[in-house]
Amino acid sequence: MLGHAQGAASALEAVACVLAIARGRVPGNPTLRTVDDRCRDLDLVCGPARDLPVRVALSNAFGFGGNTATVVFGAPTD
Repeated sequence: MLGHAQGAASALEAVACVLAIARGRVPGNPTLRTVDDRCRDLDLVCGPARDLPVRVALSNAFGFGGNTATVVFGAPTD
């Protein structure tokens, strides 16, 4: 939705993960129009965002030259 933000792309994704947990709202995928029949059992969020409780969010970052990083964010536990 934002294009490629170069080095800031991972930071933007991390913010999206934290906001999804904090607000209980999953961002949608505005470009997903057709779902393959083999993926029909998956709960895909097509179009606008949807309210959904989020306890854990995973952010994968794939950079130029094979650099890869993964961060797992979790909601605080009582």
